[in-house]
Amino acid sequence: MPLLEKRDEGAAVIEDRFARIEDDGDLPGDGNLLVSLERFLSDKDALLARAGDLGVWLRSEQTPQELVGDLERIALVALDFPIFSDGRSYSSARLLRERHGYAGELRAIGDVLCEQLGFMLRSGFDTFQMASPNALEEFAAIAREVQIVYQPTGDGQATATDLRIGS
Repeated sequence: MPLLEKRDEGAAVIEDRFARIEDDGDLPGDGNLLVSLERFLSDKDALLARAGDLGVWLRSEQTPQELVGDLERIALVALDFPIFSDGRSYSSARLLRERHGYAGELRAIGDVLCEQLGFMLRSGFDTFQMASPNALEEFAAIAREVQIVYQPTGDGQATATDLRIGS
């Protein structure tokens, strides 16, 4: 499954530098790991003491609140989109970026479709795990498609209202 990273000129396919460890899997001594929120909470001290970057993935029904005190030590937060119509991870992304000032990598995982990319970009996602074999081309097309937006977000893009009144 291709992993795309947002770039100024569009996107690029990158290699995933994180190994996903299941909740019952052994923790290697070093290396970059991606663990569930449950695993993070149960093994937090051991995970934060390891050599290598740490990533935590949240299911759509989980909020990032339990990560807030440790965000500076978490390199990646992966937010799951289990089905196209479940948009709760958009809210988690905006909370992480706008309320909690998270500066690490935000990754969209799960049922990530090209139709969602514009909203994901505005919500603060950096990387996207997409099943489509044409993910790179789809990303390029969608990133250019929406030029005027209506909803304000923390991305600094002027809304249609701002443009109309000259803000």
